[in-house]
Amino acid sequence: MSDTTPPPAASAGHNHGHGSGGPWAGRAEIIFSLASGALLLAGWAWGRTQGDGATGPLILLLLAYAAGGFFTVREALENLRHRELKIDSLTIVAAAGAAVLGQWAEGALLLFLFSLGHALENYAMGRARRAIEALAALRPETALVRRGDQLVDVSVNDLVIGDVVVVKPDERVAADGFVVLGESSIDQAAITGESVPVDKRPVVDVAEARQRPDAVGPEHRVFAGTINQGKVLEVEVTRLASQSTLARVVELVRSAEHQKSPTQLFTDRFQKIFVPAVLVLVGLLLFAGLVVDEPFSATFYRAMAVLVAASPCALAISTPSAVLSGVARAARGGVLIKGGGPLERLGVLHALAFDKTGTLTEGRPQVTDVMPADGVTTQELLSVAIAVERLSDHPLAAAVVRDGLVRLGSHAVPEATDLESLTGRGLKATVAGETVHLGKKSLFDELGGAAVPAALKTRVLDLEHQGRTVFVVRQGDRYLGAVGLMDTPREAAKAVMARLRELGMTRLVMLSGDNQRVADAVAASVGIDRAYGDLMPEDKVKAIKTLRAEGEVAMVGDGVNDAPALASASVGIAMGAAGSDVALETADVALMGDKLEHLPFVVGLSRQTRRIIRQNLWASLGMVAILIPATILGMKMGVAVLFHEGSTLLVVANALRLLAYRPVLD
Repeated sequence: MSDTTPPPAASAGHNHGHGSGGPWAGRAEIIFSLASGALLLAGWAWGRTQGDGATGPLILLLLAYAAGGFFTVREALENLRHRELKIDSLTIVAAAGAAVLGQWAEGALLLFLFSLGHALENYAMGRARRAIEALAALRPETALVRRGDQLVDVSVNDLVIGDVVVVKPDERVAADGFVVLGESSIDQAAITGESVPVDKRPVVDVAEARQRPDAVGPEHRVFAGTINQGKVLEVEVTRLASQSTLARVVELVRSAEHQKSPTQLFTDRFQKIFVPAVLVLVGLLLFAGLVVDEPFSATFYRAMAVLVAASPCALAISTPSAVLSGVARAARGGVLIKGGGPLERLGVLHALAFDKTGTLTEGRPQVTDVMPADGVTTQELLSVAIAVERLSDHPLAAAVVRDGLVRLGSHAVPEATDLESLTGRGLKATVAGETVHLGKKSLFDELGGAAVPAALKTRVLDLEHQGRTVFVVRQGDRYLGAVGLMDTPREAAKAVMARLRELGMTRLVMLSGDNQRVADAVAASVGIDRAYGDLMPEDKVKAIKTLRAEGEVAMVGDGVNDAPALASASVGIAMGAAGSDVALETADVALMGDKLEHLPFVVGLSRQTRRIIRQNLWASLGMVAILIPATILGMKMGVAVLFHEGSTLLVVANALRLLAYRPVLD
């Protein structure tokens, strides 16, 4: 199926293709390499007792050639078939040159170490890929589906939207959906990175959840691949297997491997210049005998040694190995990074811009004040406000409906129709045949008609000074009153800001659609440097562009209302992206869980990835810079091979440290 079958391995500028034959091919390459080493050792030891020219040792060395060169020759022929001259081909040329000179032992050593190095390299790179593929294996193959009074085992691929799946304790959830029966705790660390199981309970209105599944709250929503740790749950399926959050994450993480980072693009361009330059140098060295008094055999040997020393194996693999390991580690921690570009850019940024609602705050505001206008009852004001807000997906709307219904009790709520969102300002709908406007007081200055009554306006201003978010309700030309809400900052927000500063972030700003006083109050409480309030979506885009003029900046938002700002930032980071198509498509980095604490983790990981890439580049380029003049001056081919292949393994091992990355905790 599409969400579990891995794509072919990307070349990344350094694909030897040895792992394409499955697990046996990987093991076979190691076996052939070790056999080559054993034959080389036996041939060398026998030759020490038999003397030069003995037939037996030569046969063993020829067999060492065959075992060590089998996979390398196969790959070189495949490259030549595509009219490509790569590192494998250069190695074969060097080994053949050693054989022509009668240096069978050194040629066999070259092939042995080259094949061993690349076998271990492929194994090590496979570890990073397996960390990604492990995500795909989380989803069960079958699901227990309720068919009337019967429970039937059904292939997960055959599930359809609307099926009710029974999830027993300690079983993995088979599909994305919402809980319709039962209460339990779900371990969803594989999707959101949350270390503590999350309590789940049934939705209140199944019909409404079925109609608007993306609006279902996190306490009702479950994801494929997560583990039920409590009691039996019944879950109604809302996404097909190929469209589940888990499948989307696996697909996007896999595709990230093929997206080259700025450093990788640089190394690719460098190699296109460097490799031809090396070939020219080797060609010139073949004519060194015209300048230096030495036999052609010595000249030819030196040229082959330089050819080996200058092959940029370590350089080619240094960046993709680090990027793949970083992306895989982030995915394990509940963070989706779309390739090496965002991973590197986030590692060098020193400015972050935050949305307020749902990002720095809990996103669960509460109705704190209900202020009916003169001649209007509280019930009338709330019933009209609830009727309109029921049609909206905004977090403030959910709060009005939730808290308003509690205050209303048994009082009836009329039906609203024809909802129209007045972006960044409020809502418009029809209730009881009359047009209702609900929004900021500035909205009514734009609309014209009756002005906001002076007494109501004064009370609205007082609440705004207290940090409330206030909206006014008007039905026709009659003002019904205003409703005030308050959204408290996340408990972890202040600690997260402090940790980000420790990681090198020097500018932390907040962009909010709320009034400036509310924005300032929240910013001060969490440790934000500067707050920008009264911003509509297009204003947030302008603010991001202004900030980018001072330096690169990342934007952290919910991925829905902030999609334009996320797209305009150097790096867009979406909060709570699990189950959100918009967030997964828009953001460069998606924090799958609704946890602000994951932000320092991904910033720290990006910083570490950047450091490892720099270390790998210095190690690989430094080794080439040392080996080229050393071989020109007489370093033996065997010694050059040891250092060359050793550097390749070194950069890969260094990159794989990212798979074990742990954030520094205070």
